Amino acid sequence: MTPFASTPNFPVNRTDPFDLEILEDPHSFHAELRDAGPAVYLERHEVFGLARYEHVHAALTDWQGFQSAAGVGLSNFRYEKPWRPPSLLLETDPPHHDAPRAVLSKVLGPRALTKLRDAWFSDARCLVDQVLDSGTEFDAVTELAAPFPLRVFPDAVGISNAGRENLLPYGDHLFNAFGPSNSLVSKGAPRVAELSTWVNTQCSREALSAHGFGAQIWSAADRGDITAEQAPLVVRSLLSAGVDTTVNGLAAVLFAFATNPDQWTRLRTNPSAFARSAFDEAVRWESPVQTFFRTATRDIEVGGTVIPDGHKILIFLGSANRDPRRWERPDAFDITRDPSGHVGYGMGIHQCVGQHVARLEAEALLTALAARVATIEPVEPPTRHLNNTLRSWKSMPLRVRLG
Repeated sequence: MTPFASTPNFPVNRTDPFDLEILEDPHSFHAELRDAGPAVYLERHEVFGLARYEHVHAALTDWQGFQSAAGVGLSNFRYEKPWRPPSLLLETDPPHHDAPRAVLSKVLGPRALTKLRDAWFSDARCLVDQVLDSGTEFDAVTELAAPFPLRVFPDAVGISNAGRENLLPYGDHLFNAFGPSNSLVSKGAPRVAELSTWVNTQCSREALSAHGFGAQIWSAADRGDITAEQAPLVVRSLLSAGVDTTVNGLAAVLFAFATNPDQWTRLRTNPSAFARSAFDEAVRWESPVQTFFRTATRDIEVGGTVIPDGHKILIFLGSANRDPRRWERPDAFDITRDPSGHVGYGMGIHQCVGQHVARLEAEALLTALAARVATIEPVEPPTRHLNNTLRSWKSMPLRVRLG
């Protein structure tokens, strides 16, 4: 029974979008939602869902009507106190969002990444050599996709080596907590206090190296661009969302090439031309971030359905990125496609500020692999790591031929 009329004028779906089987393989469920209508009432959690590209894109770019400040998870910050301070990037809207966003956009801007490029390409070659020198069969998740971001990005932020293993479980719980209080949230709950304390400690001025992204954020506070209270929260936003999403993006592009060998052959013809677009195509194709919530700030009409003021809306990024209304052959991975416009990084003022960092990491790793690897193939089917928000892997055994 919906909380609205007994015969609602909008489609109703009774499936739990956070059911473990759906998280394992969401594509048929997404197609069902897209076919049902522009907005679908998800009865299980009493929220509306948007799954078509047109309406997902519109909601993401309309921060005035679809606010983030009430939380981008199922919990509503209007009524429920969050388990950790809200993200100044994800969970605020203008004017509170503007200054932190401006600072981080500058810190992660083209000039900063140009300085990192040579070092990251060198690190990628070292990691690839280390893996391939040990054999031509390896786990792409545990030996490449996870170690590389954990190797270069925390260095760039300026945190110490000690405790970096906490970043992935912290991020896993953070993204799980955007969904309902299910078994995935319960699994991570026992370590929340420990992991939160460690992450918060890394965000202090004293814990950071003198020349990394973190120190630059604190310098912005010294200049008055942001407040001293905001500075550690901006640093934390890097540690919260700057690793897990990239790990899953790198795993996605490796899985894509392993299952589409013709695309790997094409990439090798010109890695400098294809590496970044291939990564973006993989982000469209797999959507490492599958969902985020918004909250209606007024009664909003979407395709003839009125979403009431204050109601939660579940935005299906992964569904929008495979919507045949927007993409030709949406289920195909094609590195010659122009994937611009995909919503894998979000869209609008809340679009991922670190997307250029992720692209640089992917370009470095793919270029290093292309120099040595002729073919990539799966050894056995990969194993998913289920998360309420992320499309993740636990293991991905691959076999390569050098050449």
